[in-house]
Parts: sequence; C-alpha cells; structure tokens
Amino acid sequence: MPEKQERENRRGNRRIIKKKACAFCVDKVEDIDYKDVAKLRRFLSERAKILPRRATGTCAQHQRKLTTALKRARHLALLPFSND
Repeated sequence: MPEKQERENRRGNRRIIKKKACAFCVDKVEDIDYKDVAKLRRFLSERAKILPRRATGTCAQHQRKLTTALKRARHLALLPFSND
C-alpha cells in the first residue's frame, strides 16, 4: 500500500491543497470582540462546538483569541453551550 502511494506521488497525482488565509489577519484585527456574535457564529459548528484551525483557516494566535472570545460569549449567554 505505501508503495502505491509513493508511485502516485512521483507521478504528480497528488492534490495540492491551498492553505486558507486567516480572516482576522486579512482584516488586520488586533482583538476579537466577544460581543460580535454574528462574526463568532461562523467559527462554531452546528452542534455549537468550536471549529478547529484546519477547518476555519485561522492562524494560531487568532485561534487562541477566538477560543477565549467564544467562551466569554457563552458565559454571558450570548452564544449557546450546546445545540440540542
């Protein structure tokens, strides 16, 4: 099985995955506002879970700030803890 993958890679059958740009870096956002519920909802799944970096394309620094903002918004009941 690994030999087949190596052959495919040598032939150029690999898919090139374009890296997503961080939405906060593009807009040059310094701090993520926990009161901006519309923007924060984009980073939640339909089950109200925080989406990972690989799904949203945010950079590590903004993902940490985003997680903190989402948790603050949940604590103040601006966002749900879970969607049942």
